[in-house]
Amino acid sequence: MFQTKRYLNIGLFIVFTCIATFVLNVAGQNLVKADDVKTLLFKEADAAMQAAKKVNANVLAPDNYSEAMKRYQEADTDLKKGKKLEDIKEKLGESTTFFQKAIEATKLAEVTFPNLMKARMDAHKTESAKYSSKLWKQAEEKFNDAAGELEGGDVNAARKKASEAEKIYRKAELEAIKANYLDGTRALLKQAKEQKVKDRAPKTLLNAQQLVKQAEKELNENRYDTDVARSLAQQANYQAKHAIYLSNAIKKMKDNDQTWEDLMLVSEIPLQQIAENTDRTAIFDAGFGKTTGEIITYIKSYQDSVFGLSQDLKSYKQKSDLQGARIAEMEQKFGVQAMEKSVLAQQIANQDETRKHFTKVERSFSSEEARVLREGDDIIIRLIGLNFPSAAATIEQKSFGLLTKVRDAINSFPESTVSVQGYTDSYGSDEKNLQLSKERAEAVKQYLLADTKLHTFQIEASGYGESKPIGNNETAKGRAANRRVEVVIHPGHYKISQVIR
Repeated sequence: MFQTKRYLNIGLFIVFTCIATFVLNVAGQNLVKADDVKTLLFKEADAAMQAAKKVNANVLAPDNYSEAMKRYQEADTDLKKGKKLEDIKEKLGESTTFFQKAIEATKLAEVTFPNLMKARMDAHKTESAKYSSKLWKQAEEKFNDAAGELEGGDVNAARKKASEAEKIYRKAELEAIKANYLDGTRALLKQAKEQKVKDRAPKTLLNAQQLVKQAEKELNENRYDTDVARSLAQQANYQAKHAIYLSNAIKKMKDNDQTWEDLMLVSEIPLQQIAENTDRTAIFDAGFGKTTGEIITYIKSYQDSVFGLSQDLKSYKQKSDLQGARIAEMEQKFGVQAMEKSVLAQQIANQDETRKHFTKVERSFSSEEARVLREGDDIIIRLIGLNFPSAAATIEQKSFGLLTKVRDAINSFPESTVSVQGYTDSYGSDEKNLQLSKERAEAVKQYLLADTKLHTFQIEASGYGESKPIGNNETAKGRAANRRVEVVIHPGHYKISQVIR
Protein backbone atom coordinates (compact mmCIF):
# COMPACT_ATOMS: atom_id res chain seq x y z
CA MET A 1 0.00 0.00 0.00
CA PHE A 2 2.74 2.38 1.02
CA GLN A 3 4.68 1.57 -2.18
CA THR A 4 1.60 2.20 -4.38
CA LYS A 5 0.98 5.55 -2.68
CA ARG A 6 4.62 6.49 -3.19
CA TYR A 7 4.46 5.77 -6.93
CA LEU A 8 1.19 7.71 -7.15
CA ASN A 9 2.82 10.77 -5.53
CA ILE A 10 5.80 10.53 -7.90
CA GLY A 11 3.45 10.27 -10.86
CA LEU A 12 1.45 13.29 -9.72
CA PHE A 13 4.66 15.26 -9.19
CA ILE A 14 5.79 14.47 -12.77
CA VAL A 15 2.39 15.48 -14.17
CA PHE A 16 2.35 18.75 -12.22
CA THR A 17 5.93 19.47 -13.29
CA CYS A 18 5.04 18.94 -16.96
CA ILE A 19 1.97 21.15 -16.63
CA ALA A 20 4.00 23.89 -14.89
CA THR A 21 6.72 23.69 -17.54
CA PHE A 22 4.10 23.91 -20.29
CA VAL A 23 2.45 26.93 -18.66
CA LEU A 24 5.77 28.69 -18.21
CA ASN A 25 6.73 28.00 -21.84
CA VAL A 26 3.42 29.36 -23.11
CA ALA A 27 3.78 32.42 -20.88
CA GLY A 28 7.32 32.91 -22.13
CA GLN A 29 6.18 32.64 -25.74
CA ASN A 30 3.40 35.13 -25.10
CA LEU A 31 5.89 37.47 -23.47
CA VAL A 32 8.21 37.20 -26.49
CA LYS A 33 5.26 37.76 -28.79
CA ALA A 34 4.24 40.83 -26.77
CA ASP A 35 7.77 42.19 -27.05
CA ASP A 36 7.77 41.48 -30.78
CA VAL A 37 4.44 43.30 -31.18
CA LYS A 38 5.82 46.35 -29.37
CA THR A 39 9.02 46.31 -31.43
CA LEU A 40 7.04 46.26 -34.68
CA LEU A 41 4.47 48.82 -33.54
CA PHE A 42 7.02 51.29 -32.18
CA LYS A 43 9.71 50.80 -34.85
CA GLU A 44 8.99 53.98 -36.83
CA ALA A 45 8.40 56.13 -33.75
CA ASP A 46 11.57 54.78 -32.10
CA ALA A 47 13.62 55.61 -35.20
CA ALA A 48 12.15 59.13 -35.30
CA MET A 49 12.90 59.59 -31.59
CA GLN A 50 16.53 58.55 -32.01
CA ALA A 51 16.91 60.88 -34.99
CA ALA A 52 15.44 63.74 -32.94
CA LYS A 53 17.74 63.05 -29.98
CA LYS A 54 20.75 62.91 -32.29
CA VAL A 55 20.18 66.55 -33.39
CA ASN A 56 19.31 67.74 -29.84
CA ALA A 57 15.69 68.41 -30.80
CA ASN A 58 14.71 68.20 -27.11
CA VAL A 59 16.71 71.42 -26.61
CA LEU A 60 16.30 73.17 -29.98
CA ALA A 61 12.65 72.28 -30.60
CA PRO A 62 11.19 71.68 -27.11
CA ASP A 63 7.50 72.16 -27.99
CA ASN A 64 7.35 69.66 -30.84
CA TYR A 65 9.63 67.24 -29.01
CA SER A 66 7.46 67.44 -25.88
CA GLU A 67 4.30 66.74 -27.89
CA ALA A 68 6.00 63.79 -29.57
CA MET A 69 7.08 62.29 -26.23
CA LYS A 70 3.62 62.83 -24.73
CA ARG A 71 1.94 60.76 -27.46
CA TYR A 72 4.72 58.16 -27.42
CA GLN A 73 4.29 57.60 -23.67
CA GLU A 74 0.49 57.48 -24.01
CA ALA A 75 0.86 54.80 -26.69
CA ASP A 76 3.22 52.82 -24.43
CA THR A 77 0.76 53.02 -21.51
CA ASP A 78 -2.18 52.01 -23.75
CA LEU A 79 -0.26 48.98 -25.02
CA LYS A 80 0.43 47.80 -21.46
CA LYS A 81 -3.26 48.20 -20.61
CA GLY A 82 -4.24 46.16 -23.68
CA LYS A 83 -6.16 48.91 -25.46
CA LYS A 84 -7.07 48.88 -29.15
CA LEU A 85 -4.12 48.59 -31.53
CA GLU A 86 -5.69 51.10 -33.94
CA ASP A 87 -5.73 53.79 -31.23
CA ILE A 88 -2.13 52.98 -30.29
CA LYS A 89 -1.05 53.17 -33.94
CA GLU A 90 -2.76 56.55 -34.28
CA LYS A 91 -0.88 57.97 -31.29
CA LEU A 92 2.42 56.56 -32.56
CA GLY A 93 1.77 58.13 -35.95
CA GLU A 94 1.17 61.50 -34.28
CA SER A 95 4.33 60.99 -32.19
CA THR A 96 6.39 60.30 -35.32
CA THR A 97 4.97 63.40 -37.02
CA PHE A 98 5.90 65.62 -34.07
CA PHE A 99 9.41 64.12 -33.90
CA GLN A 100 9.84 64.92 -37.60
CA LYS A 101 8.57 68.47 -37.04
CA ALA A 102 11.07 68.80 -34.19
CA ILE A 103 13.90 67.69 -36.48
CA GLU A 104 12.89 70.27 -39.11
CA ALA A 105 12.62 72.96 -36.43
CA THR A 106 16.11 71.99 -35.24
CA LYS A 107 17.54 72.61 -38.71
CA LEU A 108 16.03 76.09 -38.68
CA ALA A 109 17.37 76.74 -35.18
CA GLU A 110 20.90 75.78 -36.21
CA VAL A 111 20.81 78.33 -39.03
CA THR A 112 19.07 81.04 -36.96
CA PHE A 113 21.07 80.64 -33.72
CA PRO A 114 24.65 79.68 -34.72
CA ASN A 115 26.27 82.07 -32.22
CA LEU A 116 23.91 81.02 -29.44
CA MET A 117 24.68 77.36 -30.12
CA LYS A 118 28.41 78.09 -29.95
CA ALA A 119 28.05 80.09 -26.72
CA ARG A 120 26.08 77.27 -25.09
CA MET A 121 28.62 74.67 -26.19
CA ASP A 122 31.52 76.76 -24.82
CA ALA A 123 29.73 77.29 -21.49
CA HIS A 124 29.08 73.55 -21.29
CA LYS A 125 32.79 72.80 -21.90
CA THR A 126 33.80 74.88 -18.90
CA GLU A 127 31.23 73.12 -16.68
CA SER A 128 29.27 76.32 -16.19
CA ALA A 129 26.31 74.34 -14.85
CA LYS A 130 28.58 73.42 -11.90
CA TYR A 131 30.77 76.51 -11.47
CA SER A 132 28.23 79.16 -12.49
CA SER A 133 24.93 77.41 -11.86
CA LYS A 134 22.75 80.52 -11.43
CA LEU A 135 23.82 82.10 -14.71
CA TRP A 136 23.63 78.73 -16.52
CA LYS A 137 20.04 78.26 -15.35
CA GLN A 138 19.09 81.77 -16.52
CA ALA A 139 20.71 81.17 -19.90
CA GLU A 140 18.93 77.82 -20.32
CA GLU A 141 15.56 79.46 -19.62
CA LYS A 142 16.24 82.16 -22.22
CA PHE A 143 17.43 79.52 -24.66
CA ASN A 144 14.18 77.57 -24.25
CA ASP A 145 12.17 80.77 -24.74
CA ALA A 146 14.06 81.54 -27.96
CA ALA A 147 13.55 78.00 -29.28
CA GLY A 148 9.84 78.21 -28.43
CA GLU A 149 9.44 81.53 -30.25
CA LEU A 150 11.16 80.11 -33.32
CA GLU A 151 8.91 77.04 -33.30
CA GLY A 152 5.93 79.39 -33.10
CA GLY A 153 7.13 81.26 -36.17
CA ASP A 154 8.19 84.55 -34.55
CA VAL A 155 11.77 84.79 -35.85
CA ASN A 156 12.40 88.35 -34.64
CA ALA A 157 11.35 87.57 -31.05
CA ALA A 158 13.41 84.36 -31.22
CA ARG A 159 16.54 86.23 -32.30
CA LYS A 160 16.08 88.83 -29.56
CA LYS A 161 15.83 86.19 -26.84
CA ALA A 162 18.69 84.23 -28.41
CA SER A 163 20.91 87.32 -28.16
CA GLU A 164 20.02 87.68 -24.47
CA ALA A 165 20.72 84.00 -23.82
CA GLU A 166 24.06 84.21 -25.64
CA LYS A 167 25.25 87.06 -23.40
CA ILE A 168 24.30 85.15 -20.25
CA TYR A 169 26.06 81.99 -21.46
CA ARG A 170 29.21 84.05 -22.09
CA LYS A 171 29.05 85.48 -18.57
CA ALA A 172 28.58 82.00 -17.16
CA GLU A 173 31.53 80.72 -19.18
CA LEU A 174 33.73 83.59 -17.98
CA GLU A 175 32.81 82.91 -14.37
CA ALA A 176 33.41 79.17 -14.81
CA ILE A 177 36.82 79.68 -16.46
CA LYS A 178 37.95 81.72 -13.48
CA ALA A 179 36.56 79.28 -10.93
CA ASN A 180 37.30 76.01 -12.71
CA TYR A 181 40.70 76.69 -14.26
CA LEU A 182 42.39 79.84 -12.97
CA ASP A 183 41.55 79.45 -9.28
CA GLY A 184 42.46 75.77 -9.48
CA THR A 185 45.72 76.58 -11.28
CA ARG A 186 46.67 79.18 -8.68
CA ALA A 187 46.16 76.57 -5.95
CA LEU A 188 48.40 74.17 -7.89
CA LEU A 189 51.08 76.86 -8.30
CA LYS A 190 50.97 77.47 -4.55
CA GLN A 191 51.38 73.73 -4.00
CA ALA A 192 54.30 73.71 -6.45
CA LYS A 193 56.01 76.49 -4.50
CA GLU A 194 55.64 74.58 -1.23
CA GLN A 195 57.08 71.43 -2.84
CA LYS A 196 60.00 73.40 -4.38
CA VAL A 197 59.05 72.28 -7.90
CA LYS A 198 61.07 75.21 -9.27
CA ASP A 199 64.29 73.41 -8.32
CA ARG A 200 63.49 70.28 -10.37
CA ALA A 201 61.04 71.37 -13.17
CA PRO A 202 61.63 75.12 -13.61
CA LYS A 203 60.79 75.31 -17.35
CA THR A 204 57.41 73.58 -17.08
CA LEU A 205 56.51 75.57 -13.97
CA LEU A 206 57.45 78.85 -15.69
CA ASN A 207 55.32 77.84 -18.69
CA ALA A 208 52.31 77.34 -16.37
CA GLN A 209 52.87 80.73 -14.71
CA GLN A 210 53.11 82.52 -18.07
CA LEU A 211 49.98 80.78 -19.39
CA VAL A 212 48.02 81.97 -16.34
CA LYS A 213 49.07 85.56 -17.03
CA GLN A 214 48.17 85.26 -20.73
CA ALA A 215 44.77 83.77 -19.86
CA GLU A 216 44.02 86.60 -17.43
CA LYS A 217 45.03 89.16 -20.05
CA GLU A 218 42.77 87.58 -22.68
CA LEU A 219 39.85 87.48 -20.26
CA ASN A 220 40.26 91.18 -19.45
CA GLU A 221 40.83 92.38 -23.03
CA ASN A 222 38.48 90.09 -24.99
CA ARG A 223 35.53 89.48 -22.72
CA TYR A 224 33.25 88.38 -25.57
CA ASP A 225 35.66 85.97 -27.22
CA THR A 226 36.68 83.53 -24.53
CA ASP A 227 37.94 80.70 -26.77
CA VAL A 228 41.61 81.70 -26.58
CA ALA A 229 41.35 82.53 -22.87
CA ARG A 230 39.71 79.18 -22.11
CA SER A 231 42.38 77.31 -24.07
CA LEU A 232 45.19 79.16 -22.28
CA ALA A 233 43.59 78.55 -18.87
CA GLN A 234 43.23 74.82 -19.60
CA GLN A 235 46.86 74.63 -20.74
CA ALA A 236 48.00 76.50 -17.62
CA ASN A 237 46.12 74.04 -15.41
CA TYR A 238 47.65 71.08 -17.24
CA GLN A 239 51.22 72.47 -17.15
CA ALA A 240 50.97 73.18 -13.42
CA LYS A 241 49.98 69.53 -12.81
CA HIS A 242 52.67 68.44 -15.28
CA ALA A 243 55.35 70.41 -13.41
CA ILE A 244 54.39 68.79 -10.09
CA TYR A 245 54.46 65.32 -11.67
CA LEU A 246 57.89 65.93 -13.28
CA SER A 247 59.27 67.25 -10.02
CA ASN A 248 58.13 64.16 -8.12
CA ALA A 249 59.48 61.82 -10.84
CA ILE A 250 62.89 63.56 -10.88
CA LYS A 251 63.06 63.48 -7.08
CA LYS A 252 62.33 59.74 -7.13
CA MET A 253 65.08 59.18 -9.73
CA LYS A 254 67.61 61.00 -7.62
CA ASP A 255 66.56 59.16 -4.48
CA ASN A 256 67.07 55.84 -6.34
CA ASP A 257 70.39 56.91 -7.89
CA GLN A 258 69.03 56.46 -11.43
CA THR A 259 71.01 57.79 -14.42
CA TRP A 260 70.11 59.51 -17.71
CA GLU A 261 70.47 56.14 -19.40
CA ASP A 262 67.83 54.68 -17.07
CA LEU A 263 65.50 57.55 -17.95
CA MET A 264 65.99 57.08 -21.70
CA LEU A 265 65.38 53.34 -21.49
CA VAL A 266 62.19 53.83 -19.46
CA SER A 267 60.90 56.42 -21.94
CA GLU A 268 61.22 53.87 -24.77
CA ILE A 269 58.89 51.35 -23.12
CA PRO A 270 55.47 52.92 -23.95
CA LEU A 271 56.35 53.34 -27.64
CA GLN A 272 57.73 49.80 -27.70
CA GLN A 273 54.47 48.45 -26.27
CA ILE A 274 52.43 50.33 -28.88
CA ALA A 275 54.68 49.03 -31.68
CA GLU A 276 54.30 45.45 -30.46
CA ASN A 277 50.50 45.77 -30.53
CA THR A 278 50.72 46.80 -34.20
CA ASP A 279 52.99 43.84 -35.07
CA ARG A 280 56.03 46.07 -35.43
CA THR A 281 59.49 45.98 -33.94
CA ALA A 282 60.48 49.21 -32.24
CA ILE A 283 63.95 50.43 -33.24
CA PHE A 284 65.54 53.29 -31.28
CA ASP A 285 69.15 53.25 -32.54
CA ALA A 286 68.52 56.61 -34.23
CA GLY A 287 65.91 58.00 -31.82
CA PHE A 288 62.11 57.78 -31.74
CA GLY A 289 61.43 59.14 -35.25
CA LYS A 290 61.35 55.93 -37.35
CA THR A 291 59.11 53.93 -35.00
CA THR A 292 56.80 56.91 -34.36
CA GLY A 293 56.35 57.48 -38.11
CA GLU A 294 55.51 53.80 -38.72
CA ILE A 295 52.90 53.80 -35.95
CA ILE A 296 51.27 57.00 -37.25
CA THR A 297 51.08 55.52 -40.77
CA TYR A 298 49.53 52.35 -39.34
CA ILE A 299 46.91 54.30 -37.36
CA LYS A 300 45.97 56.46 -40.37
CA SER A 301 45.49 53.44 -42.61
CA TYR A 302 43.19 51.82 -40.06
CA GLN A 303 41.27 55.07 -39.54
CA ASP A 304 40.63 55.23 -43.28
CA SER A 305 39.57 51.59 -43.28
CA VAL A 306 37.17 52.08 -40.34
CA PHE A 307 35.76 55.22 -41.97
CA GLY A 308 35.07 53.34 -45.21
CA LEU A 309 33.46 50.43 -43.38
CA SER A 310 31.23 52.75 -41.35
CA GLN A 311 30.01 54.40 -44.56
CA ASP A 312 29.26 50.98 -46.08
CA LEU A 313 27.49 49.88 -42.91
CA LYS A 314 25.17 52.90 -42.99
CA SER A 315 24.36 52.25 -46.63
CA TYR A 316 23.64 48.55 -46.08
CA LYS A 317 21.53 49.33 -43.00
CA GLN A 318 19.38 51.72 -45.04
CA LYS A 319 19.01 49.16 -47.80
CA SER A 320 18.14 46.44 -45.29
CA ASP A 321 15.41 48.61 -43.74
CA LEU A 322 13.93 49.38 -47.14
CA GLN A 323 14.01 45.76 -48.20
CA GLY A 324 12.34 44.70 -44.96
CA ALA A 325 9.55 47.17 -45.61
CA ARG A 326 9.43 46.00 -49.23
CA ILE A 327 8.92 42.38 -48.19
CA ALA A 328 6.07 43.40 -45.88
CA GLU A 329 4.53 45.39 -48.71
CA MET A 330 4.81 42.42 -51.09
CA GLU A 331 3.14 40.16 -48.54
CA GLN A 332 0.24 42.61 -48.30
CA LYS A 333 -0.26 43.38 -51.96
CA PHE A 334 1.01 40.16 -53.56
CA GLY A 335 0.60 41.57 -57.01
CA VAL A 336 3.40 41.76 -59.56
CA GLN A 337 2.24 45.00 -61.18
CA ALA A 338 1.70 46.70 -57.82
CA MET A 339 5.17 45.61 -56.69
CA GLU A 340 6.83 47.01 -59.79
CA LYS A 341 5.20 50.40 -59.34
CA SER A 342 5.66 50.72 -55.60
CA VAL A 343 7.39 53.66 -53.99
CA LEU A 344 9.59 51.34 -51.93
CA ALA A 345 10.85 49.59 -55.03
CA GLN A 346 11.83 52.97 -56.45
CA GLN A 347 13.56 53.95 -53.20
CA ILE A 348 15.64 50.76 -53.27
CA ALA A 349 16.61 51.36 -56.90
CA ASN A 350 17.48 55.00 -56.13
CA GLN A 351 19.67 53.98 -53.20
CA ASP A 352 21.56 51.48 -55.34
CA GLU A 353 22.22 54.18 -57.94
CA THR A 354 23.29 56.67 -55.28
CA ARG A 355 25.73 54.13 -53.78
CA LYS A 356 27.30 53.47 -57.18
CA HIS A 357 27.79 57.16 -57.83
CA PHE A 358 28.98 57.78 -54.28
CA THR A 359 31.80 55.27 -54.90
CA LYS A 360 32.75 57.06 -58.13
CA VAL A 361 32.72 60.46 -56.45
CA GLU A 362 34.77 59.14 -53.53
CA ARG A 363 37.43 57.69 -55.85
CA SER A 364 37.73 60.92 -57.81
CA PHE A 365 39.30 62.78 -54.83
CA SER A 366 42.63 62.09 -53.14
CA SER A 367 42.84 61.99 -49.34
CA GLU A 368 44.59 65.40 -49.41
CA GLU A 369 41.79 66.95 -51.49
CA ALA A 370 38.56 65.85 -49.86
CA ARG A 371 36.80 63.35 -47.67
CA VAL A 372 33.51 62.07 -49.10
CA LEU A 373 30.75 60.98 -46.72
CA ARG A 374 27.21 59.62 -46.95
CA GLU A 375 24.35 60.86 -44.80
CA GLY A 376 21.15 59.19 -45.91
CA ASP A 377 20.97 59.79 -49.64
CA ASP A 378 23.05 62.98 -49.36
CA ILE A 379 26.69 63.03 -50.45
CA ILE A 380 28.96 65.32 -48.43
CA ILE A 381 32.23 66.47 -49.97
CA ARG A 382 34.42 67.87 -47.18
CA LEU A 383 36.99 70.01 -49.00
CA ILE A 384 40.15 69.41 -47.01
CA GLY A 385 42.38 70.82 -49.76
CA LEU A 386 40.43 74.07 -50.25
CA ASN A 387 42.39 76.82 -48.48
CA PHE A 388 41.64 80.53 -48.32
CA PRO A 389 44.00 83.41 -47.47
CA SER A 390 43.82 84.38 -43.78
CA ALA A 391 40.55 86.21 -42.90
CA ALA A 392 39.57 86.32 -46.61
CA ALA A 393 37.07 84.58 -48.90
CA THR A 394 39.01 84.70 -52.16
CA ILE A 395 39.33 81.44 -54.10
CA GLU A 396 42.93 81.11 -55.24
CA GLN A 397 44.02 79.61 -58.54
CA LYS A 398 45.60 76.58 -56.84
CA SER A 399 42.08 75.49 -55.78
CA PHE A 400 40.57 75.56 -59.29
CA GLY A 401 41.47 71.92 -60.02
CA LEU A 402 39.80 70.71 -56.81
CA LEU A 403 36.62 72.68 -57.51
CA THR A 404 36.56 71.28 -61.04
CA LYS A 405 36.31 67.81 -59.50
CA VAL A 406 33.48 69.06 -57.31
CA ARG A 407 31.74 70.38 -60.42
CA ASP A 408 32.07 66.96 -62.11
CA ALA A 409 30.60 65.26 -59.05
CA ILE A 410 27.62 67.62 -59.04
CA ASN A 411 27.06 67.26 -62.77
CA SER A 412 26.76 63.51 -62.37
CA PHE A 413 23.52 64.16 -60.45
CA PRO A 414 21.77 66.55 -62.90
CA GLU A 415 18.49 66.76 -60.99
CA SER A 416 20.13 67.38 -57.63
CA THR A 417 20.17 70.39 -55.34
CA VAL A 418 23.34 71.51 -53.56
CA SER A 419 24.14 73.10 -50.21
CA VAL A 420 27.49 74.82 -49.69
CA GLN A 421 28.32 75.12 -45.99
CA GLY A 422 31.13 77.18 -44.47
CA TYR A 423 32.74 76.66 -41.05
CA THR A 424 35.59 78.21 -39.04
CA ASP A 425 37.65 77.37 -35.97
CA SER A 426 36.89 78.98 -32.61
CA TYR A 427 39.61 81.64 -32.63
CA GLY A 428 38.36 85.15 -33.34
CA SER A 429 35.00 86.74 -32.52
CA ASP A 430 31.82 84.75 -33.09
CA GLU A 431 30.31 87.45 -35.32
CA LYS A 432 33.38 87.74 -37.56
CA ASN A 433 33.72 83.98 -37.86
CA LEU A 434 30.05 83.62 -38.78
CA GLN A 435 30.39 86.31 -41.45
CA LEU A 436 33.62 84.81 -42.80
CA SER A 437 32.08 81.33 -43.06
CA LYS A 438 29.12 82.78 -45.00
CA GLU A 439 31.41 84.67 -47.37
CA ARG A 440 33.54 81.60 -48.10
CA ALA A 441 30.48 79.43 -48.71
CA GLU A 442 29.08 82.09 -51.02
CA ALA A 443 32.38 82.31 -52.93
CA VAL A 444 32.32 78.55 -53.58
CA LYS A 445 28.65 78.76 -54.57
CA GLN A 446 29.35 81.47 -57.16
CA TYR A 447 32.30 79.53 -58.57
CA LEU A 448 30.18 76.38 -58.94
CA LEU A 449 27.29 78.29 -60.53
CA ALA A 450 29.66 79.58 -63.17
CA ASP A 451 31.03 76.11 -63.85
CA THR A 452 28.08 73.67 -63.52
CA LYS A 453 24.70 73.01 -65.05
CA LEU A 454 22.94 74.11 -61.87
CA HIS A 455 20.40 76.93 -61.77
CA THR A 456 20.55 79.53 -59.00
CA PHE A 457 17.53 78.05 -57.20
CA GLN A 458 19.27 74.64 -57.00
CA ILE A 459 22.22 75.78 -54.89
CA GLU A 460 22.31 77.57 -51.55
CA ALA A 461 25.15 78.83 -49.35
CA SER A 462 25.14 78.93 -45.54
CA GLY A 463 27.70 79.87 -42.91
CA TYR A 464 27.81 78.26 -39.49
CA GLY A 465 30.91 79.94 -38.07
CA GLU A 466 32.37 78.07 -35.10
CA SER A 467 29.17 76.23 -34.21
CA LYS A 468 29.84 72.76 -35.69
CA PRO A 469 33.43 71.68 -34.97
CA ILE A 470 34.65 68.29 -36.19
CA GLY A 471 38.08 68.64 -34.55
CA ASN A 472 39.45 69.74 -31.20
CA ASN A 473 39.72 73.54 -31.13
CA GLU A 474 42.34 73.23 -28.39
CA THR A 475 44.91 71.89 -30.90
CA ALA A 476 46.34 73.38 -34.09
CA LYS A 477 45.43 70.25 -36.08
CA GLY A 478 41.86 70.31 -34.77
CA ARG A 479 41.43 73.99 -35.62
CA ALA A 480 42.72 73.34 -39.15
CA ALA A 481 40.08 70.60 -39.56
CA ASN A 482 37.36 72.98 -38.38
CA ARG A 483 38.27 75.63 -40.99
CA ARG A 484 36.44 74.01 -43.89
CA VAL A 485 33.84 74.22 -46.63
CA GLU A 486 31.52 71.28 -47.31
CA VAL A 487 29.51 70.74 -50.48
CA VAL A 488 26.40 68.63 -49.89
CA ILE A 489 24.71 67.04 -52.91
CA HIS A 490 21.03 66.15 -52.45
CA PRO A 491 20.29 63.70 -55.31
CA GLY A 492 17.01 64.27 -57.14
CA HIS A 493 16.79 60.66 -58.41
CA TYR A 494 14.95 61.69 -61.56
CA LYS A 495 17.88 60.98 -63.81
CA ILE A 496 21.39 59.97 -62.92
CA SER A 497 24.18 60.17 -65.46
CA GLN A 498 26.18 57.03 -66.01
CA VAL A 499 29.72 58.36 -65.80
CA ILE A 500 31.62 60.98 -63.84
CA ARG A 501 33.87 62.58 -66.39
